[in-house]
Amino acid sequence: MPRCNAAVESKMDSDLAKIYAVTGSASGMGHAVVERLRQQGHTVVGVDIKDADVVADLSTAAGRRAAAQEVLTACSGKLDGAVLAAGLGPTPRAERRITQVNYFGVTDLLEAWRSSLAKASRPKVVVFSSNSTTTVPVVPHRAVRSLLEGDPDKALRAYKFYGRAAPAMAYAASKIAVSRWVRRTAVTPEWAGAGIRLNALAPGAILTPLLERQLATPAEAENIRRFPVPIGGFGDPRQLAEWVVFMLSDSADFLCGSVVFVDGGSDAYFRADDWPRAVPARQLGSYLHRTRRFLNRTSP
Repeated sequence: MPRCNAAVESKMDSDLAKIYAVTGSASGMGHAVVERLRQQGHTVVGVDIKDADVVADLSTAAGRRAAAQEVLTACSGKLDGAVLAAGLGPTPRAERRITQVNYFGVTDLLEAWRSSLAKASRPKVVVFSSNSTTTVPVVPHRAVRSLLEGDPDKALRAYKFYGRAAPAMAYAASKIAVSRWVRRTAVTPEWAGAGIRLNALAPGAILTPLLERQLATPAEAENIRRFPVPIGGFGDPRQLAEWVVFMLSDSADFLCGSVVFVDGGSDAYFRADDWPRAVPARQLGSYLHRTRRFLNRTSP
């Protein structure tokens, strides 16, 4: 396990070198992020189920607790930022693991790391979402709501109605829920008020080992290639890593609670008129209430 020794701590005192935790560090986009951050001279504590600085199973509560604590031990209780890239795709008969890793593998770790992030100067967190949040139809609202309420078993019951499509529903619901958690949490006194910038990145089809395996299966490959990507082709993990580096940089100081789509235009193709949208009249009361509540919160 890496330790913040004297040499590392000396580097961290400079304006350039920082220490980051990255989940999903062993492959795909998470691995690309780790490589890019280390190229810049930063210290990275990688978390994955194998081949990582911290080896942990994020599909279990015990695994998440262990991962959170090992990272804090490795960096002596101070993090400059975190990248939550660990995730499972819509694998058959894996709805429970998908739900646990994609949602609780983000929220549990970040809650455990929040106070350590707050000790840093201008800390930033990037959570990997997905464009499935806006391009997968008929995702069960009950499942999303259940995850936000911390009830994965209720979410699993909602998936069962979809039969063979249950893994796809679990994947999309977990990504919608974690994106909403990011937007709700990012603007709270405990996060924005503590100077922590929390945002999400929503990739489309990126040429990771997972996508390569899917493309090697004729039936899956046909569906993937038929999916609308206006710019064409697939994204490169290194490109996504550059987006993450930007979202961790000082240039992103004013970025808070955003979900940034990097998907070749698929989200815009399907949902061009859904967002931005003006506040409707029926929500005016809630809008004014939230404005007053914010003013009361920030008053001396």
